[in-house]
Amino acid sequence: MTLAPRAVLVHRTTEYEELLARHGTHGQAAFFLSSRGRDIREVAERHHRAHRALEEAAAAVPLTWRQGRVERADLDRFLFGPEDVVVVVGQDGLVANAAKYLTGQPVIGIDTDAGRNPGVLVRHRAAAVRTLLPAALDRRTPADELTMVEAVTDDAQRLLALNEIYVGPPGHQTARYRLGADEDGPADGDGRAAEPQASSGVLVGTGTGATGWLRSLWQQRDSALPLPGAVEARLIWFVREAWPSPATGTSRVEGLLTAGERLRVTVESDRLVAFGDGMEGDALELAWGQTVRLGVADTALRLVG
Repeated sequence: MTLAPRAVLVHRTTEYEELLARHGTHGQAAFFLSSRGRDIREVAERHHRAHRALEEAAAAVPLTWRQGRVERADLDRFLFGPEDVVVVVGQDGLVANAAKYLTGQPVIGIDTDAGRNPGVLVRHRAAAVRTLLPAALDRRTPADELTMVEAVTDDAQRLLALNEIYVGPPGHQTARYRLGADEDGPADGDGRAAEPQASSGVLVGTGTGATGWLRSLWQQRDSALPLPGAVEARLIWFVREAWPSPATGTSRVEGLLTAGERLRVTVESDRLVAFGDGMEGDALELAWGQTVRLGVADTALRLVG
């Protein structure tokens, strides 16, 4: 028997809820904020708007559908099914947080705080859910196929991200590694050997990510490389704060990757990590001698509307 579609509502704990968890009561939280020049009424109002949007979206799910909810902190433990339509209720970043756990399910982004969120990924209001849910099941409905980036280790661990993947030290130590193109030999595709480097990490990302962390690096170094578009099968990468020394180089600190191309990082530190879209708690652990390859993923995020 074919399963009925399921609407999965993705949300996150609000700042107000975090304050109550830390301080115990509304009054104590209000005192804490006022001592720092903030008014709890603004925080509480954003909390109420978020919850109103979540409940409105839940009420719009057809009675013949199944329904589920998952909080941001539990995404890595939630099992999404092929029949799901994912409704992300919150900020743009929450769409990116959910994207890495999906395999082509349609996503509807609901903005809970219009005017504060850019609305790049959360493009709709909660009132639109009733119409968008059935439309999302129809492949003829307009949707953007947003390019994603993947990291694959030599022991077959895989990480997906919508914005960017960071490879580097988990703390403030220096990352040591060899960086080159994805070739089996000691030299990469342009005939140069992979370069030993010492830096604060490598960032590889998409056109969606080019509106955030990647863009700040691009602007900081006044890069001449063209930033990719969100639906282009192209990535941009930067090395952060590469350090020149007799043993490490700085000749390869930025570049582009088209579909099929891979950037190869071979670890020469005791421990590095790779994580996507700021989800440090769900990182790949990389040990000395291990290799990770980064490139365009064969999975895209299907963003409705």
